[in-house]
Amino acid sequence: MKIIYSVHKYDVFMFTQLINAKIHEDLTWAARYLSKTADGPLYALLIILLYYFEGLESAFLQVLLLSFIIERPIYFVLKNSFKRNRPEAALKDFRSLVTPSDQFSFPSGHTSAAFMVATISGFFMPVLLIPLTLWAVLVGFSRVVLGVHFPTDTLVGMVLGVSVAFISLKQLIL
Repeated sequence: MKIIYSVHKYDVFMFTQLINAKIHEDLTWAARYLSKTADGPLYALLIILLYYFEGLESAFLQVLLLSFIIERPIYFVLKNSFKRNRPEAALKDFRSLVTPSDQFSFPSGHTSAAFMVATISGFFMPVLLIPLTLWAVLVGFSRVVLGVHFPTDTLVGMVLGVSVAFISLKQLIL
C-alpha cells in the first residue's frame, strides 16, 4: 500500500503542476479537440471503411475488431475494480474542464483505444506509425489537461492499448 500511496502522491504533484502552469489555459482548446478525436466515432468510421473497401477478409479489420473485443472488457474490469476517483472527486476545489463519460479514472480508455488503434494502423501502414503514435500521446496528454485523468491513468492506458494491439497481431498475423 505504501507504493500505491507514493505513486498517487507523485501523480497528484505532476497533475497539479500541469494544471497550475501558465501554459495550461492555452492548451485547453487543443486538448478539447484532441480528446474528441478519441471519443469513438472515428474508430467506427475506420472499421466501416475497412469493411467497405477490403471486406471481412481484411487482416487489418480482423485485428482491429479482435483488439476491441479484448481491450474493452479488460478496460471495464480494471476501471471498475480499482475505482480510482477522477481528479475532480479526489482533489479539493478542483473542477475538470469536461464531463467524463464514467465515474472512475484508472485506466484512461481514450488513451488505451488511441494507442491500440495507432499501433495496429502503424503495423499495416508503417508510414503512419509516427504521426499516429504522436496523436495517441497527445490524446493521453489532453485527458490530463482537461482534468479527467491523472498522468498514471494515461500511462496505464498506453500500456493496455499497445499490449492488446500486439496480442491481437500475434494471434492473427505474427
